[in-house]
Formats: sequence, structure tokens, C-alpha cells
Amino acid sequence: MSDAARAWEAAAAVLDPEVPAVTVADLGILREVTMEGGVAVARVTPTYSGCPATLAIELAIEAALREAGFEARIERVLRPAWTTDWITEEGREKLRAYGIAPPEGPAGKAALFDMPEVTCPRCGSRNTARISEFGSTACKAQYQCRACAEPFDYFKCL
Repeated sequence: MSDAARAWEAAAAVLDPEVPAVTVADLGILREVTMEGGVAVARVTPTYSGCPATLAIELAIEAALREAGFEARIERVLRPAWTTDWITEEGREKLRAYGIAPPEGPAGKAALFDMPEVTCPRCGSRNTARISEFGSTACKAQYQCRACAEPFDYFKCL
């Protein structure tokens, strides 16, 4: 396995600190890892510019690369801006299994306080209602299923 592939593997395994069921690769925020003059350079795009976990994620990726034996550098890439379209299918399934409804619909089509129809990650019912625009993190909204009565987070389309 090449150094670049080993570095990607190490960085891609880092878990998101706010949703530890998914990796930075699952979320699509790990853009690439390249080798430049013997240094593993990881390019990372935050989910949004004010995400409080951005620095923690970058430090965790840097630590993972160093633990894998690489000198490491992290570059924050802001363009193009991250969207929920970048979440992998595997990442969406992991979110669902964790009890978070993955984003539904194409990114950029929702506006603040839109009321998308959301599928309950627990029972699969579409009979859900938003309780609050803001969930456990700014990128999630709080919903409740009317079929099974369970509350759950919905990862907003961004």
C-alpha cells in the first residue's frame, strides 16, 4: 500500500466528535490526503464556517496521521462549501442506525425554518413533526415520530 493510501486510511478513520457513529470520510469533510515532500497533507472542509468541532476534527486527523507514522499538515478548504450531498451512502446508513435521520432531498434547497417531510430513523414512518428547528447541534433539527412517539435528530440539508 502506498504512503498516500495509508495516510488516507488513517485520516478517514477519524470519528466526528459530535456524531461518533460516522467518520470524517463518511461525512465527506475529508477532501483528500496527499503526500507532499514526505508530509501527509489532509484537506478538510468544515460542515459550515461556524462549526465548533472544526478545530477538534483537524487536530484528531493530525493526531491520526502522526500515530500512523507520518509528519502531518492540515489544510482547511472552504471552497467549494461542504453540503450534505457529500455524505456517503454508508454515512447516511450509519446516521440512521445511530438514530439520526439523514438529510432528505438535495442540499441547498432548504431554507431556515422549512418543514421537510422526514422519515423516522427508528420505525421508518413518514408521519413525523418538527419539535424544534435546533437539535443537539446547529446542523440538526429535533423531530418526533407520531407513529412510534420517539424523538430524534434530523441532519438538516445544508
